[in-house]
Amino acid sequence: MGEILSLASVTKSFGAVTVADALTYSLAEGEALGVIGPNGAGKTSMFNLITGTLPLDAGRITFLGHDVTRQNAAQRCRAGMARSFQVPQSFGGLTVFENAMIAATQGANLPGQEAEALCLDVLEQTKLMSKANVLASRLALLDRKRLELTRALCARPKLLLLDEIAGGLTDEECRSLIEMIRAIHVSGMSIIWIEHVVHALTAVVGRLIVLDFGKMIAEGNPKAVMESREVKEIYLGIETDA
Repeated sequence: MGEILSLASVTKSFGAVTVADALTYSLAEGEALGVIGPNGAGKTSMFNLITGTLPLDAGRITFLGHDVTRQNAAQRCRAGMARSFQVPQSFGGLTVFENAMIAATQGANLPGQEAEALCLDVLEQTKLMSKANVLASRLALLDRKRLELTRALCARPKLLLLDEIAGGLTDEECRSLIEMIRAIHVSGMSIIWIEHVVHALTAVVGRLIVLDFGKMIAEGNPKAVMESREVKEIYLGIETDA
């Protein structure tokens, strides 16, 4: 199994605030990696650095064996990166299908008929086919989350970045989304998933990293990471005996 993504000493600061502190890790092809950390830990900033919407101050990002550090977001998307957003970013005045088509034609750079076929397949996969002609602005929260996932998949990614896609959902809705993401991962998709709903992560990912003030403070097996003293103190806010 090869390496799909590598971060080497990735660093970013805004004045005195460091959002990425020499982040260094790699992701294998087909691996699912979970990311947790308190609010303000730098999780979404890390995604912005990976996808090219935020420039690095220092370090290097390698994707599929190529240095993409100086590539812009559009170039990285067409190379095979796609993401969802914590706050859904769909075009509210367009239908579900039209949103999907934008991703397929602009993100995956597919011609019309090929883009349409991909969108129909993905809409079936994400259970949105029955709402293909509904305006995105009229969707309930679960379907807005599904549309975020749909748009990412319609860009035909090799690496899928999920930013708190389970946030705000009921337990039943969360279970439905977990099954969908698990199926996507089992099909061979490489995933990095930021989430506060830890049980959702542990149902899918095989490795977990914890961020705090832009610095990685723990990495490894999800159960072992969650039981570590440092994570309990910093992430969960639980004081442990010395």
